Amino acid sequence: MRSASVLRWCLVILLATAFLAGCSRDPNVRKQKYLESGQRFFEKGKYREAAIQFQNALQVDARFADAHYQLAQASLKLQMWNRAYQELATVVELQPENYQARVDLTNLLVAGRDLKDAKEQLDVLTVKQPNNAGTHVALANYNAALNNMGVALLEMQKSLDLDPKNSETHLAMALLQTRAGQLDSAEASYKTAVELDPKSTSALIALGGFYQMRNRYPEAEQAVQRAIDADRSNPEPRSSMVRLYMAQGKTAQAEESLKGVKKDFLGNSVGYRMLGDFYFATGKVDQAAAEYESLFKDHPKDPQVKKNYIQLLILKNRLDDARKLNDEILKANPNDTEGLIFKGQILLRDGKTNDAVDALQSALKNDPNNGIAHFQLGIAFDQLGNLARSESEWREAVRVRPDLVEAQRALAAVAMRKGDPDSLAQAADSIIATQPIAADGYALRSIAEVARKQFPRAEKFARQSIAKKPDGPIGYLQMGNLYMAQKQYPNAEKFFLQALEKDPNNSDVMSGLMNTYLQEKQPDKAIQAVTDAMAKVPNNSNFHDLLGTALYTQKKDYKGAEAELKKAADLDKNNSDALLKLGQVQFAMGSADQAIQTYLLSLKDNPREIRFHILAGELYESKGDLESARQMYQKALAIQPDNPLASNNLAYVVLQTGGNVDIALAMAQTARRGMPDSPNAADTLGWAYYHKGAFGLALDLLKEAVRKTPDDATYNYHIGMTYQKSEEPTLARQYLEKSVKLKPNTTDAQNARKVLSQLKG
Repeated sequence: MRSASVLRWCLVILLATAFLAGCSRDPNVRKQKYLESGQRFFEKGKYREAAIQFQNALQVDARFADAHYQLAQASLKLQMWNRAYQELATVVELQPENYQARVDLTNLLVAGRDLKDAKEQLDVLTVKQPNNAGTHVALANYNAALNNMGVALLEMQKSLDLDPKNSETHLAMALLQTRAGQLDSAEASYKTAVELDPKSTSALIALGGFYQMRNRYPEAEQAVQRAIDADRSNPEPRSSMVRLYMAQGKTAQAEESLKGVKKDFLGNSVGYRMLGDFYFATGKVDQAAAEYESLFKDHPKDPQVKKNYIQLLILKNRLDDARKLNDEILKANPNDTEGLIFKGQILLRDGKTNDAVDALQSALKNDPNNGIAHFQLGIAFDQLGNLARSESEWREAVRVRPDLVEAQRALAAVAMRKGDPDSLAQAADSIIATQPIAADGYALRSIAEVARKQFPRAEKFARQSIAKKPDGPIGYLQMGNLYMAQKQYPNAEKFFLQALEKDPNNSDVMSGLMNTYLQEKQPDKAIQAVTDAMAKVPNNSNFHDLLGTALYTQKKDYKGAEAELKKAADLDKNNSDALLKLGQVQFAMGSADQAIQTYLLSLKDNPREIRFHILAGELYESKGDLESARQMYQKALAIQPDNPLASNNLAYVVLQTGGNVDIALAMAQTARRGMPDSPNAADTLGWAYYHKGAFGLALDLLKEAVRKTPDDATYNYHIGMTYQKSEEPTLARQYLEKSVKLKPNTTDAQNARKVLSQLKG
């Protein structure tokens, strides 16, 4: 009896085991278990673990729409925007009637400034779901992106009419009202959002941000603290508190708080990365790199830690280490967008600019709305001398990423180079809006107002810059520049000295102080100022450069200037300014060969600095070595094909050596477009037309050159020869005789004498 009972239980166990094994092999059961596991992780705020489980479900069934949707939600929480987009797009493809996925996809497309694709989704939603509250939220976001704020507010109100108890919609309304300047209404909407969901961290954080914007710091801290208490597992409220500390200048308190966050969120990537990100955001790159080196050792499988560490390695110029880690990323996925961007940055620093362009364009092929890729591509085009393309890429960067402040700073630099105060003011305003606690936005705004000669407004912004960073030099520097522009030299001196106290190593400040003394005709005082500074900071390459320049230009002390400029170059082999001036000093001392050698040696450390090529070419020309000059100009144009000065000089050498006139003419036209006000470019193009036999066109240009520089022997020779060909002997004689008088011992003078001897009249 006992044996039969045991056998029966064994059969039961075997059957149960077989049944369970069958269940475990059932793909529908397996994928559902993964989905449910992922949802449990998601509810606990463990979004990376949730994403892994959703991915496991998709390995079982790649067309499991629910898992795609949940993976999209986890990706949004992890700020993996591309992955979220891909998953939502897949859901819409698999389930065209999943309108919530369409709403989420539309909002993501709007956030990425992909308004064309967003409109396609909205066209479906407005037809299929006209009474869906989410549809009207998406319409509101779309119109806000187009700056149609009136329509956006109406659409958000329609959503609230359909779903008046939705906390998130009240929050969205508050954000729109804030942007529209309806601040009282916005505050009421923020409060309503919090009342409807007292534990909504997003609503509490937004309310805190609103109070911060209005300088109501105690209320802001109270709201953010409520967010922290509402969800201790979420690091974002702690991050908001840090931003609040920073807005009040409590940097030390912010840092200590983040050290606590790191301890409290040992298993949360967003949490344990915050301290390193803080160091990076506040410009402490060394500390950021050290922090991320430690994080990478502790979390080698965290992809965001690895990528952030690569970025810091690039900034620290540890290119071999960065390249090694990035190669691992690209080996696993050759189309990884961030990996391609890192590759482009590394190639840029290697001096392989064209290869960098290819890598960055590949990144943009994968992700056309990647602001970082556009920004880096702008840097690449800037290095290639293509200012128009670089500016276009930077504008695209801020279009898709308005918060990308480095792109705004690049546009500010472009505006200053172009002398465009309106564009500079626009870029400065964007920097201020994005980083209101940063001092440089206000300083740039002040520069724009100085250019407009609006000095009271310029002073207001400069003083705001000081208020934002009283322990830094930038605001004081701009106050000095402001007084310099008004020729109030004693006041300028006062502020430059204050700036130098804040940063004794700042060469811009020293340059401003020296210029103040030079404007007051006190060169000895300028030289003494930089000499005193060098006693405190002896290894500042730029200070030696400034001293060498002053000795050269003010004292004609060529030996002293040469020694200082050599010291500057020894301290920093990339100090192109010092190296360029060193060659000029050596040439002024009568040693063209030594100057040429300086430029050729400088090219070893600065192979893409085309000014070395151009100046070496000009020195070869001065020695009559036109073949070597031609080679130098060609190398410059290989780096920057449209460089106007190299084009001008090479065109002239081609004409002088009997080369192809059509090629010379094309290059001279390029030079003229790039330097429309240059008498040199006008002369070269005129001389090219002379060789083409187009004497009328030649004369117009040569007249301009002579009018602007009447005592240039070459210009007079060229216009005299052209008048001779135009059968105007009187004018030909006038200019040819002047050319001979100005420089009697040149080849041009010998030719002019021959022509003069044959002229009639």
